[in-house]
Amino acid sequence: MPTETTQRTTEELMTLDRDHQIPLYAKRDIVLVRGEGAYLFDNDGKRYLDAMSNYGVAILGHAHPRYTQALIEQAQTLTTTHQSFGNNARSDFLETLDTIAPEGVKKAFLSNSGTEAIEAALKFARAATGRENIVAARRGYHGRSFGALSATADKKYREPFMPMAIPAEHVAFNDVDALEAAVDKGTAAVILEPLQGEGGIHLADAGFLRLAREVTEAKGALLIADEVQSAIRTGVPFVTTEAGVTPDIIATAKAIANGFPIGVTLVTDAISEAMPGGAHGSTFGGNPLACRVGTETLRILEEDGLYKNARTLGESIRIGIEAMGSSKVRAVRGSGFMIGIELKSRATPTLKALQDRGVLALMAGNLVIRLLPPMIWRQEQVDELLGVLDDVLAD
Repeated sequence: MPTETTQRTTEELMTLDRDHQIPLYAKRDIVLVRGEGAYLFDNDGKRYLDAMSNYGVAILGHAHPRYTQALIEQAQTLTTTHQSFGNNARSDFLETLDTIAPEGVKKAFLSNSGTEAIEAALKFARAATGRENIVAARRGYHGRSFGALSATADKKYREPFMPMAIPAEHVAFNDVDALEAAVDKGTAAVILEPLQGEGGIHLADAGFLRLAREVTEAKGALLIADEVQSAIRTGVPFVTTEAGVTPDIIATAKAIANGFPIGVTLVTDAISEAMPGGAHGSTFGGNPLACRVGTETLRILEEDGLYKNARTLGESIRIGIEAMGSSKVRAVRGSGFMIGIELKSRATPTLKALQDRGVLALMAGNLVIRLLPPMIWRQEQVDELLGVLDDVLAD
């Protein structure tokens, strides 16, 4: 039966979506109307285990009490004010953000999304170096606005919009020789995901990241770490710095405010000083509402031990999948709560089978099932996931 909230059937609601939206999304044919903790509920009252957290953003799950209270309090106080004015909620967020930012990369530009954070990073790199070219990795995904799209490798995103705004060369991920050869005196920046998300959950070798740091320093280019998806959910604030590498610029978004729209671009003092006043900006960026819930998210992650939880339970998930010994699985990889299950055939039927059995996951390319659970999961949710996967991946 339809819920009292909507009074419309799933079919009616999906038809409205299709009739009024540009057809850019592959629809999943369920209507999500409510969330509670680790679970989502559809228009017909069916419960789903959330193993995707809306593409990695709902890091605290749904309707988290502390987060919700902070959102309500700030909405009742002040929701929007431009960054030309000071604001207490923004100051609190910047101060809290400083506790996880790596030493020397602490000056922030606040925006509203991952692609905006990347756009800012690319503009800052051009302004600071006076160069225009970028080097990125194959399988990399950095967003779909024009600058970010230049760095994004996949042709399906790029070809309808050619030519690209920024000259870019894409090299094989983890290929140190190719990366070194690609960086020259025209390169403004090398941009890399330390853990590729859309590209299939591939972790950068520490040596590859170190080489990227060395070659950019040697040739006068900058190193941009795209941690829009990988930040926080692997069990550490930033994957790049865990590998012992400090980039010049870090771009992040998704998880940092538990799904409330926010983007953060962190830069060094030198880059900050190279930016002329008024050269970049955002009307909505750094608004009090986003900053307040961003602060609350970062505090909850630390105070509730959720970084450790992601490391521990993420390893438990990977071990559990490998222990199934399914002939359908080629590899399991990832870090923390960012996990990829590479199959030997297309992942779409498996994704549908999971959804039919009450588990929501994602794809990452044609062959990989991507798991991005909220960091509030407990062993109960891990066991539930593994039970359904064991059924779906059975020989």
